[in-house]
Amino acid sequence: MKTSPLTLAAALLALPLSLATAKDKKPDADNTDRNKQDQSGKTKTPMDQSNDPADIKLVATIRKMVVADKSLSSTAKNCKIITAGGMVTLRGPVNTAEEKSTIEAHAVMSSAKDKVDNQLEVKAAN
Repeated sequence: MKTSPLTLAAALLALPLSLATAKDKKPDADNTDRNKQDQSGKTKTPMDQSNDPADIKLVATIRKMVVADKSLSSTAKNCKIITAGGMVTLRGPVNTAEEKSTIEAHAVMSSAKDKVDNQLEVKAAN
């Protein structure tokens, strides 16, 4: 069986790439462990989001403010915002305490201080 030089060269170039990929496994997603607590039913999840038009409008307003805020990291922008009965629950990881308070401030501007349950968690520094 004859192997062309081009095929041989391609195989030799692909070998280090496949070894590097196998060695550099990606860590689990940021909030995989946190999501395990959601299975108990004791914490609010996006499935608890109300279909009431006022709640939908409230969560949309807060989400727009959070996404538009250029001071927030993509981690913070992906936090969970859940509204039900006018109550806002904020959950998920953020990088800093400043991001946590900024997101809470956006929620309070759209709702009221006593209507916001801030459960955001500041990620531990690696």
